[in-house]
Amino acid sequence: MIAKLRGIIDTLGDDYCIIDVGGVGYLVSASAKTLGKLTVGNEATLLTEMIVREDSMALFGFADVWEKEWFNTLTKVQGVGAKVGLSILSVLTPTQLSQAIGAQDSASFCRASGVGPKLAARIVSELKNKIVTIPVGSAAIGDVAETPTSAPIMPAASADYSKSEDVISALVNLGYQRLEAYRAVAKVMAENPDANVPTLIRLALKEFANKDY
Repeated sequence: MIAKLRGIIDTLGDDYCIIDVGGVGYLVSASAKTLGKLTVGNEATLLTEMIVREDSMALFGFADVWEKEWFNTLTKVQGVGAKVGLSILSVLTPTQLSQAIGAQDSASFCRASGVGPKLAARIVSELKNKIVTIPVGSAAIGDVAETPTSAPIMPAASADYSKSEDVISALVNLGYQRLEAYRAVAKVMAENPDANVPTLIRLALKEFANKDY
């Protein structure tokens, strides 16, 4: 099992890189976001996941542990293979994945190649209560541009969740995107946990006006 590679980036492709480790070139498939952090001729370290099938053996590389954990989580959903998993990670960061799933925003997943409306709906449905965590003792590899969060941010199957859905629905009916509404509502509910729905709507609209969410 190959869990990590450190070497010189020999080649960069659209969805892969070749990393030279002591004279041996490893072909590693990766997301566009991970590949964007690599430079030919420079040394790099990638976390890897090896997938072995009867007729093939493939390596998948990740710039940090959060991306790897999300890859493993996404590929547990029926219909999400390794290629589609990388496609999703190419358009959504771990934090954006958490927010999209928490908001049940399937449209965000449709931006990824190979993900249609039915598969996107299945992803947000199956992962809505999933918490993605780093294994104990793990550390990020490379530079992480954001602090990942777990999904969902707001608890499902609770009075708070029902209230948040009422506020989000009201904002969507006013023309706001669901994911934008979710972010604004998450912020105002965290700051005003006892506020009622009308008050939360007013506070969320204020957040939109300030664009501070």
